[in-house]
Amino acid sequence: MDEQEWLTEQFEEHRGRLRAVAYRMLGSVSEADDAVQDAWLRLRRTDGGTVENIGGWLTTVVARVCLNMLRSREQRREEPLDLRMPEPIISQESGGDPEHEAVLANSVGLAILVVLETLTPAERLAFVLHDMFAVPFEEIADLIERSPAATRQLASRARRRVQGQAPVPDPDLGRQRRVVDAFFAAARHGDFDALVAVLDPDVVLRADGGARGSGSVVIAGAPTVAGQAILFGRLSQFARPALINGAAGIIATTPRGPLSVMGFTVTGGRIVAIDVLSDPDRLHQLDLDALDA
Repeated sequence: MDEQEWLTEQFEEHRGRLRAVAYRMLGSVSEADDAVQDAWLRLRRTDGGTVENIGGWLTTVVARVCLNMLRSREQRREEPLDLRMPEPIISQESGGDPEHEAVLANSVGLAILVVLETLTPAERLAFVLHDMFAVPFEEIADLIERSPAATRQLASRARRRVQGQAPVPDPDLGRQRRVVDAFFAAARHGDFDALVAVLDPDVVLRADGGARGSGSVVIAGAPTVAGQAILFGRLSQFARPALINGAAGIIATTPRGPLSVMGFTVTGGRIVAIDVLSDPDRLHQLDLDALDA
């Protein structure tokens, strides 16, 4: 086996982990794949004999590429940070997509990604690499040009925000689905009391309608969210069950195209977060073919 074949074999061995790192960093499957491809091109130009730990080297390269992409994204933003829904990973409830399952290993719900979007690039990198992939603070510090102590503080700050705004969902998918189905049944019938009963008192609804759509909306509290839910109860007739980032959710679609993707976080048998992507431009970029397989 020559060096290029060996490098290719090593890269393929680590590709799943690299995609998982990049998706959590960027909240976009397509951008994550670009970052991983960039790492592969850099590896091909490298003398493999000089790299002691290929996996660690590749993780560092992908993290640096993602950090630069996040910083560039931040610089291009002309307005104050608004709600930006990450690109959801959508699959059938029966599962069966190994690539998606690899990206979502150790589950990363849509609600967590929404919170990660509110972090600074350095906070996001410190949290993702350390808390999700156990990279030592000393290695992360070199990437962001901070001390290990300062890097630890960044991760701690990010952790508090994630824990405060993105509760851990119930592990039982069947239970999640029953709660989501009860939510839509109540919305379809305009049953306000039933909606409130299935919602956590502090539930948060976040919706990203995009510039061409309804804009972004964030509302909180069971009565307020229940009132809003009744308004889109009409979507029930178009709703199709799906896994949204590994959790129970729905896609509302018509013959003319998708209307929205809704991810739910169910904790303790109640809905604590609803994350909605209804931006028409971004919806038409999603790959929904797997749902028809």
